[in-house]
Amino acid sequence: MESSDYQKLAARTLTDKPGFEVSDKDIMTIWNALGLAGEAGEVSESVKKGIFHQHGLEEEKLKKEIGDVLWYAAALCTTLGFDMGEIMQMNIDKLKIRYPEGFSVIDSQKRVDKTERPT
Repeated sequence: MESSDYQKLAARTLTDKPGFEVSDKDIMTIWNALGLAGEAGEVSESVKKGIFHQHGLEEEKLKKEIGDVLWYAAALCTTLGFDMGEIMQMNIDKLKIRYPEGFSVIDSQKRVDKTERPT
């Protein structure tokens, strides 16, 4: 599935009438950001229990939780007027600069994409 298709289909399930006094865009931004953090927490909790508590990974449950993370990421992009594909490409471009030959500990420590800030 293409990111733009996913973003459009996910947006069909966004509410357009939150009914709050502050701007709908602000409320939707907060709602989506908190939802993203919550769902990422559910992914983390599932992995923690699966591995450290030795319950085993529940792969189907994990897939659903990752899907929820993607939904909130797409919703946040839609709310802010961002194209999810553009965000994905920006991230890949950053990673290509940071890790030109793929991940390495040395490149991770160098962080060539970050500029030093004076203290």
